[in-house]
Amino acid sequence: MSMLEVQNIHTYYDNIHALKGISLNVNEGEIVTLIGANGAGKSTTLKTISGLTKPREGAVRLHGNPLHTLPAHKIVEQGIIMVPEGRRVFGVLTVSENLEMGAFARNDKQAIAQDLEKVYSLFPRLKERRNQLAGTLSGGEQQMLATGRGLMGRPRVLLLDEPSMGLAPVLVDLIFDTIQQLHKQGTTILLVEQNARMALQVADRGYVLQSGEIVLSDSAENLRANESVQKAYLGIS
Repeated sequence: MSMLEVQNIHTYYDNIHALKGISLNVNEGEIVTLIGANGAGKSTTLKTISGLTKPREGAVRLHGNPLHTLPAHKIVEQGIIMVPEGRRVFGVLTVSENLEMGAFARNDKQAIAQDLEKVYSLFPRLKERRNQLAGTLSGGEQQMLATGRGLMGRPRVLLLDEPSMGLAPVLVDLIFDTIQQLHKQGTTILLVEQNARMALQVADRGYVLQSGEIVLSDSAENLRANESVQKAYLGIS
């Protein structure tokens, strides 16, 4: 059985049929990526898994247990943690306060302190700025903070929504290096990323979304070699 299963999800925004029967699975320890054009349904898939948007049909399960019937905060308690598009840090709180917010569903104070140190070791720049207001950080620093905040929830599955959006190339490399480090540590990741080239370099498997439907799924290696994927998403003609 897969760790995370999405089965025949249909999600709507009013009368707009955004997801049209999406099915996918993520195994423990994998990085699985969703690629596709803007508006294909990638972020909506993550929002549906995390309970921010409810499907009209279909099911989401973690180790066989239904998630789609739970409110979003209960889904977080089950270990499905999303790092949202646009980072969305709490700008009037400090770096350390933002990270502590990531552990809001936990009461194991000693383990929270240990996890905070792990985040600081992963992102030394955050430790340097731990007393700085999050709203004054650079875009790259805010992405580190949003990712660190997600890790403070001890995710069983980490949902990453467009982590490289708006970042300079050197920071994009840093974010993807971090994703690879998390992978080596055993973190299970479902990655939505506009930069398909980078996403397919770090992922184990991938799904291609088009107009709310999955049109292709394969290993990341095979998707990189697929001619239609190369033309549509990798800039290879």
